[in-house]
Amino acid sequence: MNGEFKVNNFDLLRIFAATEVLFIHSLSHFGIKLPLWLDILSNFSGVPMFFVISGFLISAAYERNSDLKIYFSNRAYRIFPALWVCLLVTIVVISVAAKISFINSQTIPWFIAQCVGLIYTPSFLENFGFGSYNGSLWTIPIELQFYLVLPAAYWAINKVTSSEKKKTVAVIVLAIVFTIIAYLVARYYTVTDFSLETRTQKLLRYSFVPHVFLFFVGNVLQRAKVYQSNLIYNKGLYWAAIYLAFCYIFPGSVLKDVLSKILLGVCTISLAYSMPKLSAKVLRGNDISYGVYIYHGLIIGVLVHLKFMTITGVMIVFAGAYVLGYLSWIAVEHPILKFKKRSIRRVPD
Repeated sequence: MNGEFKVNNFDLLRIFAATEVLFIHSLSHFGIKLPLWLDILSNFSGVPMFFVISGFLISAAYERNSDLKIYFSNRAYRIFPALWVCLLVTIVVISVAAKISFINSQTIPWFIAQCVGLIYTPSFLENFGFGSYNGSLWTIPIELQFYLVLPAAYWAINKVTSSEKKKTVAVIVLAIVFTIIAYLVARYYTVTDFSLETRTQKLLRYSFVPHVFLFFVGNVLQRAKVYQSNLIYNKGLYWAAIYLAFCYIFPGSVLKDVLSKILLGVCTISLAYSMPKLSAKVLRGNDISYGVYIYHGLIIGVLVHLKFMTITGVMIVFAGAYVLGYLSWIAVEHPILKFKKRSIRRVPD
């Protein structure tokens, strides 16, 4: 046996993914052209990596303990406390930096909606920053939808069969079906100019439908125990090379975009189990990725609002997000996560 499930680099990969999103968002909103040396980095898109990692880990947690009370409470501990603090920080920062008043009839309904993960930008904040009070939070409602889809899918699968092999086949079928749906949505219902987007198209974009195939790709890889395979374990650099070759050799198309995300998912899991003790040595248990992710959009918005859109501004986004991410981890996330009920335990060596 090659790999052990709990010994991996997922924390390190999540920080990498959050940092990739941070840099790409900063350069895009600041109107700074992507340097050639960052072009390779842009291929390792952070959001698809997050979705695959989530499918890999969350499905394993649910399979280990399918008690819905424990399942949903654990998910809530991970997502909501840090989000609530981020929302409070957002109100203070925007009030001070942009001098926008939150004393109006929209604030309370907006705040309640944000607290339960229904992320949107109210009209009184549309002139802040780049038109979104925190553009990085759009994945929160999608992730929450994944958490609902998974037990529903497993319930349906369990109704059909009790065989673990057949359950795996069913998960593979779901992954294929959702991949086809993602392709069709991207091919026929997605627009590049959001100003031309219909309400139906916008709702579809913020639903789980075009994204959940990546969650199930992670689920398939977890159920197949690929971390024990000689094709995956310690083969991360090989998969990264294969992935980059695919990105640069084949011409751009909707099909290529969908397939490249799946290949990136395989590459991500392989990297997680290549030199799998590296994350523990580097991070020493500090998982600041969520904080980095949820705060960087706010910092970008403030700098855009203040018209400080320079390379120095990018460095400020980086430093600020990492500082706030660390503070979020030590002051909010780590203490709260102690309340989680364990659903996956490391097997003794």
